[in-house]
Amino acid sequence: MMMKFLLMIIFLFPLGFLKNLYWNIQNFLFFMSFIFLFVSSYYYQFNSLSYYFGIDMMSFGLILLTFWICSLMLMSSMIIYHQNNYLNLFLFMIIMLMMLLYLTFSVTNLLMFYFFFESSLIPTLFLILGWGLQLDRIQAGLYLLYYTMFASLPFLLCIIYIYKLNNTLFLVLFNKNIFFLNNLYLYYCMIMAFLVKMPMFFVHLWLPKAHVEAPVSGSMILAGIMLKLGGYGMLRVYGILIELGIQLNFFFISLSIFGGLLISMLCLFQLDLKSLIAYSSVAHMSILIGGFMTLLNWGVCGSFLLMISHGLCSSGLFCLVNIMYERLSSRSILINKGMINFMPSMSLMWFLLCSSNMSFPPSLNLLGEIMLINSMISWSKMMFILIMMLSFFSAFYTLYMYSFTQHGELNVNLYMFSQGYLREYLMLMMHWIPLNFLILNNELLVLLM
Repeated sequence: MMMKFLLMIIFLFPLGFLKNLYWNIQNFLFFMSFIFLFVSSYYYQFNSLSYYFGIDMMSFGLILLTFWICSLMLMSSMIIYHQNNYLNLFLFMIIMLMMLLYLTFSVTNLLMFYFFFESSLIPTLFLILGWGLQLDRIQAGLYLLYYTMFASLPFLLCIIYIYKLNNTLFLVLFNKNIFFLNNLYLYYCMIMAFLVKMPMFFVHLWLPKAHVEAPVSGSMILAGIMLKLGGYGMLRVYGILIELGIQLNFFFISLSIFGGLLISMLCLFQLDLKSLIAYSSVAHMSILIGGFMTLLNWGVCGSFLLMISHGLCSSGLFCLVNIMYERLSSRSILINKGMINFMPSMSLMWFLLCSSNMSFPPSLNLLGEIMLINSMISWSKMMFILIMMLSFFSAFYTLYMYSFTQHGELNVNLYMFSQGYLREYLMLMMHWIPLNFLILNNELLVLLM
């Protein structure tokens, strides 16, 4: 099964060098997501198992999200298509990135996971450097590269050490060796690579920079998939680190929730819309880290569910900002005012996605945050005050973003009326419909075994 899909993805590479097949490739990606949805088995344990490949429910949900977001990236990048801005190379990068992410989520060997985990940085870096919008994109690319590489090299040493102890790197055959129970260096080095990727407060500075300088496709894949690599990695490696995690995770839980509160307040001072959404991603990931680090069943299930919901919601918000940027050539919240008069129908899409970002029912964000908050309060009742303030400010900055962009006095230079294209509404609804209707069948996403 795995090899069939891998060959299908490799088949797309020669198609990427033909300009008139742009939409054919995009449609093919949609079909691949539906084929993967119906062909794969809904098992909670590994299936389609070989020496390198295997899928369980965690892999299944994130691979499906990868196919979905990559196809929507092509729908949102019409300015590259119209300007023919190195279109062939752009298609090649997206297909390459999709293949590497697919391999990252499906391998069962820890060393191969590390290899593909790091390799997915390269196409993302090229997307930022090649199609970024400002001159600071080189600095943003270096931030992304060095933050991730600096934290990942100790992880590589840990993999070598684990192989020495276990004589295998096959995830299914890991045993909780006595050396794992008191090895603090192993614990910190293994999880720091994933905490930087998520990112955790204090090591989050690369994310707003990368989002602001990236094109819309780069922001979508960063928010939709790349941040989820950290959560997926932690879900995998905590099987052997759980004893140390129970003793030491209090530090990361406290830091994440307090840092998320500070980041939520920082969102209220942002003037760049992309920067605001990027910082809100850090705040959501803080809740995810805090809930998962409790290592309770609800926290683990809720973290996976929030990964899926945040990937769809945040990607849709970046699409909305890009739609405004293509018409007004600015992302400043001071210029993008009164959009309900300028693009009245698009205001509904802003309302729907902003409400999902605030975890309104019936979005998946609501179910995920309920599970995470429940796990944190079960862990310590003192977390109630911080979580209450974090939830309040989370709604506060989202309402701030919606009200400041949609209401207010329209820019005096805009004497015209604009509607969105059908393609844009279709793209936004493809974010919103799975985000709000998957809750009807959520037992497939909560990993309850």
